[in-house]
Amino acid sequence: MSIFSDVFVFCFFFFFKQKTAYEMLRSLVGSEMCIRDRSTGDPMQHMLARCSRARLGGLQLRAMATKPAHSDIPECVSLLKENATAKFDETVEMVLTLKIDPRKANELVRGVAKLPHGTGKKVRVAAFAPEERVEEALAAGAHIVGQADLAQKIKDGELDFDHCVATPEMMATVGSVARILGPRGLMPNPKLGTVTSDLSSILKELQGGRIEFRNDKTGNIHAGVGKASFSEEQLLDNLKSFAESVLACKPAHIKGEFVKSAAISSTMGPGYRIEPKAVEALVGTSY
Repeated sequence: MSIFSDVFVFCFFFFFKQKTAYEMLRSLVGSEMCIRDRSTGDPMQHMLARCSRARLGGLQLRAMATKPAHSDIPECVSLLKENATAKFDETVEMVLTLKIDPRKANELVRGVAKLPHGTGKKVRVAAFAPEERVEEALAAGAHIVGQADLAQKIKDGELDFDHCVATPEMMATVGSVARILGPRGLMPNPKLGTVTSDLSSILKELQGGRIEFRNDKTGNIHAGVGKASFSEEQLLDNLKSFAESVLACKPAHIKGEFVKSAAISSTMGPGYRIEPKAVEALVGTSY
């Protein structure tokens, strides 16, 4: 009976438009009040009521997301915070679609951004360091420090960290787990500063809001730039820092606009499209 009910409700909402479905729901359940009332004793009415709220809410959010691109980023941030109504602290993300060909090696975009107000989440860092520097790494904020023992943990599937750093002399040991760390974006890289003798500096940066970005196979770059609980000023500062770091990585041979489109969203809220010119205005420089 439960499976039949699920199939019935799915087909019902799939084949009827919003208004028609809503009116038919009212006649089936008996009244508009029943649609909002969870206390009804009929399991079918309860299911119809729950699906009705989800369906109507989803249509409303999608309608908001299909509006024309905004030219005012502060207004988008204000709307985003207003509609971040989940019971947990939602992550705010920014997506930039770039004018690049991801198949060409000279058009790959990769770098780091330092968010002035952090990401709002706790970051776990693993460090490959010689025995005499273990205490230094732990004091600087590393959660896991080791040598061959750390490599063995990684081989056993223990990857409970967000970043991995290493000193130059430990790279031979790190190489044994490169096939595991590489596909996950965890492999230490001298270009990103995660292979360094200055463990204290890189660990403090990672704990303080430094994020890494890289374009995907469709030319998009996305990253979490804060939490919905941040103030509007904090989110704008983080958005500016992230956008500035990405635009600074523009390949020299690409002419004209670098950003084709942009958008921001929260974890459970609607997305807000942003005009490329507004991104450049936020950064304050034309790329």
